[in-house]
Amino acid sequence: MSISSSSLLLLFSVSICCFVVTSKGDFNTDTKITWGDGRAKITEGGKALTLSIDKKLGSGFQSKKDYLFARFDVEMKLIPGNAAGLVTTFYLSSLEGSHDEVDMEFLGNVTGEPYTLHTNIYAQGEGHRERGFHLWFDPSAKFHQYSVVWNPERIIFMVDNKAIRVHENLANLGVPFPAKQPMWLIASLWNGDQWATQKGRIKANWTDAPYTAHYRNLVITKHAGNNQTLTNLDEKNIRSVQDKFMIYDYCDYGVHPLECEKQNSQANEKPKNSNSGPAPKN
Repeated sequence: MSISSSSLLLLFSVSICCFVVTSKGDFNTDTKITWGDGRAKITEGGKALTLSIDKKLGSGFQSKKDYLFARFDVEMKLIPGNAAGLVTTFYLSSLEGSHDEVDMEFLGNVTGEPYTLHTNIYAQGEGHRERGFHLWFDPSAKFHQYSVVWNPERIIFMVDNKAIRVHENLANLGVPFPAKQPMWLIASLWNGDQWATQKGRIKANWTDAPYTAHYRNLVITKHAGNNQTLTNLDEKNIRSVQDKFMIYDYCDYGVHPLECEKQNSQANEKPKNSNSGPAPKN
């Protein structure tokens, strides 16, 4: 797949047009370590953070404040080699009330096999909106940027400033959308080997533990209250990524048929990927 730098610039400008930066790049200021018993560490004077896991325990952090609509960017470098069963996350959650959540979860694999980027959305306690992707690069070789754009109209998942998934607000059709309560930014590294790798058949290998995931350059950009739209080029780029790299899609399993019908219609009836397989349990 080849997408020009000008196309990516246009996509990036559309995605940030209605946001204003509120915090940039300081884990000391913007986050707090929430669990891990010393396995999470803020480094480089607050510019970076590491999460580690061993057989006993993983680790995690979250933002010090919650947000109602924002863009969340971070650069991550995942665990290299055999990361089977291990789940590295970057997500939003309301934590309380009628549960809202926007997930980016990186499911580890055995050496030589690709990570799966597992995305999901919960709205008012209702989930099962899984879409999974094999990335077009090795996410453990160097840092890449991952983003969630959340505004009143839609949720956009992005990799290296390229949108890979859009979830529209269809509340006018009776479809729940997370728009009524703020969410916290949360990240974690944990043992999910009951389901994360090959449906739980491959378990975590603790021989080389502890394992470490790296985060840096966190930017939280608050929504400024303006509307934004996706261009035809944006939608073309999203379809290209989904056609080539999406490996499962909740819309292929008869879940939430109303929103799937509407969203596929808005995307000019994106063709289904023949490689789709059952979505992992989450």
